[in-house]
Amino acid sequence: MERKIRVLVAKPGLDGHDRGAKVIARALRDAGMEVVYTGLQQTPQMIVDAALQEDVDVIGLSILSGAHMTLLPKISELLREAGVDDVLVVAGGIISDTDAEILRNEHGIAAVYGPGASTNEIVEFIRSNVKPERFSGAEV
Repeated sequence: MERKIRVLVAKPGLDGHDRGAKVIARALRDAGMEVVYTGLQQTPQMIVDAALQEDVDVIGLSILSGAHMTLLPKISELLREAGVDDVLVVAGGIISDTDAEILRNEHGIAAVYGPGASTNEIVEFIRSNVKPERFSGAEV
């Protein structure tokens, strides 16, 4: 049996709205991926620790609080400090195009999705961009 893509869906910070994260988690699970949802109000360290413990291929971050320029770079920094450079990180939430570009270009967030993004688009992005060195032999 081949391994499924493992995704950690997390809500960093004090944001208490998780409908979008749950919709994404369900869409990824329906697409055949294994999904771990951490729940609300996770610190960057809690998210990185969970990603390491669960040995995920992808981290999906959902953030609506406006703290994305603080929390998402911190998660990237903690991943680098942990020696993790082969986990795909994607984000979704209320994030301006300018901030999304900075997150992609300077902080290693592979993709940023806003409200109304297609779950099919997100699923296909993950399938196409999961790091092959982590994912060789896995089911896609």
